[in-house]
Amino acid sequence: MDIRRRLGRNVARIRHDKGWSQEDLAFECGLHRTYISGIERGIRNPTVLVLEKVAKQLGVSPGRLLD
Repeated sequence: MDIRRRLGRNVARIRHDKGWSQEDLAFECGLHRTYISGIERGIRNPTVLVLEKVAKQLGVSPGRLLD
């Protein structure tokens, strides 16, 4: 599986587990909702800084999003 799709699936799964919408996560990260959507669909290629920001808000390590 492409790493971007794997990242997106992990972000979506963890976000769902927290009961957050894409908009909630985007707000917490200081990003736009459509950017979070793009990550989850595997069409965005976020920088390591964005990956760190998303992981922090989800309460996981950046590496866990890539597993």
